[in-house]
Amino acid sequence: MGRRTGPVERSAAGKFASSTDRRASPRFVIARAAALVAALCLAPALTHAAPDPQKPAAAAPARMVVNASELVQNDNTNTITAKGNVQIYYKGRVLEADQVVYDRNTNRVRAIGHARLTEENGQVTYAEEFELTDDLKQGFVNSLRVEGNNGTYFSAPRGERADDKSVLDYGTYTACKPCEDARTPPMWRVRAKRIIHDQDEKTLYFNDASLEFFGYPIAWLPFFSAPDPSVKRRSGVLAPHFIPYNSRIGSGAGVPIYWAVQPNMDLVFTPNFVYKQGFLLDAQWAHRLESGSYFIRLQGIRQFNPTEFYSQPLGPGYRPFRGAVSSAGEFDINERWKWGWDITALSDRYFFSDYALANPLFTNPFFRESSSTAYLTGKSERSWFDLRGYYFQGLSPRDYQAQLPIALPLLEYNRTFPLSPQKFAGIGGEIELDVNASYTKAEAALYESIQPRTFDSVYGLYNVCNTYAPGVIPRSSTCLLRGVGGDYARATAQASWKRRFIDPLGQTWTPFAFVRGSVSYLDYNNNNVFSVYNSSLTPLNNYSQANFLGSDNVARGILSPGVGLEYRYPLFARFAFGSITFEPIVQIVARPHYIGSSSLVNVDAQSLVFDDSNLFAWDKYSGYDRFETGTRLNYGGQFTLNFNNGGFINAMVGQSFQLAGPNGYATPDAANVGLSSGLDTRRSDYVGRISYAPNSWLSFTAKGRFDQATMRLRRVDLVAGATFGPLTMTAQYANYSSQPLIGFDVRRQGLGFGGRYDITKNYFVNGSVQFDMSRYLYNSTAAYNGYFGYAPLFSVAGLAVGAGYHDDCTTFTVTYSSVYQVNSSTGLPGRNQTILATLNLRTLAEAKIGASLGFVPLNDGLKQSQ
Repeated sequence: MGRRTGPVERSAAGKFASSTDRRASPRFVIARAAALVAALCLAPALTHAAPDPQKPAAAAPARMVVNASELVQNDNTNTITAKGNVQIYYKGRVLEADQVVYDRNTNRVRAIGHARLTEENGQVTYAEEFELTDDLKQGFVNSLRVEGNNGTYFSAPRGERADDKSVLDYGTYTACKPCEDARTPPMWRVRAKRIIHDQDEKTLYFNDASLEFFGYPIAWLPFFSAPDPSVKRRSGVLAPHFIPYNSRIGSGAGVPIYWAVQPNMDLVFTPNFVYKQGFLLDAQWAHRLESGSYFIRLQGIRQFNPTEFYSQPLGPGYRPFRGAVSSAGEFDINERWKWGWDITALSDRYFFSDYALANPLFTNPFFRESSSTAYLTGKSERSWFDLRGYYFQGLSPRDYQAQLPIALPLLEYNRTFPLSPQKFAGIGGEIELDVNASYTKAEAALYESIQPRTFDSVYGLYNVCNTYAPGVIPRSSTCLLRGVGGDYARATAQASWKRRFIDPLGQTWTPFAFVRGSVSYLDYNNNNVFSVYNSSLTPLNNYSQANFLGSDNVARGILSPGVGLEYRYPLFARFAFGSITFEPIVQIVARPHYIGSSSLVNVDAQSLVFDDSNLFAWDKYSGYDRFETGTRLNYGGQFTLNFNNGGFINAMVGQSFQLAGPNGYATPDAANVGLSSGLDTRRSDYVGRISYAPNSWLSFTAKGRFDQATMRLRRVDLVAGATFGPLTMTAQYANYSSQPLIGFDVRRQGLGFGGRYDITKNYFVNGSVQFDMSRYLYNSTAAYNGYFGYAPLFSVAGLAVGAGYHDDCTTFTVTYSSVYQVNSSTGLPGRNQTILATLNLRTLAEAKIGASLGFVPLNDGLKQSQ
């Protein structure tokens, strides 16, 4: 049977045009349909007078397009029936059915059999029967099923469409895809006596509703409403959360209230209540602008029982009011420049932890501090600029705020200038300018005891030096000056040139030259004495800084020029299994003795790690307060084997040699930086790296440093990763020799594992564990209150085990974690155990429930002397 496609236009009264009543053969039906279509198209023109040229033309009437195998008109019943694969297109809507009947008496359309209505937004409604107005917007639907364009599903035995509102009687709603077996219920659904979808308000209303999982009801509500899935933000009440119990605050809960103030502004206000301390209020304001966005968050509580908390430094002490203010924002000035800030200020260091407030500052068991900054940055293709300031607030019981510096300003600038040989007398290459300037200020000096590390006898928290002075011989020192109590300013600029040449043999020659200048000013405080929380503690004094810095309270300047050459000769060979590249590398850097005098202060270059990554660096220090001196030869080689299947092996080994002049790494500053680094001997330790990845699912990397005289392993890092189908695993191992000259009395050794196993497409388990095999975290407590000994070899520094389920509509996870912490009441180490369950029902709600499982002291291996 043929199919006729053509426009069928409604008259002004909204009726289909008519003709005589007869059932035609297929061929005649096609001809009749064409004539009917033509008549309908001409009808408006025939029933209206000629247009007045003085009046604006009326808008063209909307057209309805009908596709069908057969059109039948019945003058007796005044109906037009379309049969066979009927498709009706009108104002962006598409109605499909086995049969569609238009009743011109009532101006209603009835679609029967496999009916389907597709809205302009892509939403599809399936039904056995539709009865709609002729604009397809209002009417009744039987046995309906709705598929939203965002993966949501409604169903009901009967529904009603009225303008921008749909009503479903005894309906269901879910975001889960229907199962292949129609008798199998979805993971979850809401079943309600009545569901009202207000498209104008974009809201779903549920009356007499129950939440079902796998077809079984688990919760009931007489009434609730939710934004429809198309809404990204809507004022209302969000899912509540629970505050786990602890002995100082009790337990509690909070209910976030969201207010969409404007399309670019919103406010979240969360009243929390904990039964021992009262109301904890939390408010966050967010504002999005054309050039950027920012937020401001305020948290605070007027405590019912402030005496529940420990005195400082083991707790906040007596503080009726506690809280925090945080804000962050970033704005574009133009395509190259932006400015912003990230600020957090707390009433005390224990506020977040006492009230179990989620905060990324507590994810690291080793270091905890709040860092606030404001910045201005800019970048282009060949330059970048960064100007910022920092304020640090200590969050660990071991921090003493007066020792933490304020850094303002910090300036960094870098720019490269390409030199064309044609324009610069054949010189060519590239010039690089690097500038760094900083100003830091702290009230109290920061000392660290070494050989051995000792702590105060009252709390076991603070470093105490027996003698606040460096040793006559640097390697015999028992005290370091880590931070200056006073003002320290420094500015450094370096200009360098380099150019790479490749000769006919493929050898690469890179000559370079540089000049570095630095000026500094130190004004350390020589008078203040600080009492740390308790009169029984030895006071901190600033006058002992003179033992380390002498008469360094002056302005100093230093100028250090240098030249060098780097040579590489990559040798390449091709084989049936892949390719091999071997590359010997030799670099020499010559510096005459610097001009001027340098300060012993070292603020920004205290992290010195010698490995393969900085073997061929002109300067191996991590900051600008220290710089290499003398003439140094760096040499090594690199080997790479690339397999045809994409796998590879890469290995590198090398060493550094002090040819002439003073070795800066063997000349200690006030923090002994350089000593025990592997660079403080004329012939450095050997460093190497090997990486092996035979395919895309297995990888291994090993990095090491070996003693130059005995080949004893001084430092090793191992990282491995593997994926075997649904199983993904990672492993890390680190082993660092003790460095007592810089404060690491014992060997640091750690082992970590992580993994995830996808049991099925939807179910998974995951976990991670970190072992502090050297017990480094726990050694600091050995002398506290007469305790001695060590924790077990495989002391757990962190542990997390979880399982979950994830599909298109539901995510459920449960995680157990055990994290190393120092008990604020005893100062002894232990594991803080928590469990967290999270359930997310897509488009409907998210809930999190957490609980503390208590603090477990690490008594194993720690015994108290009698």
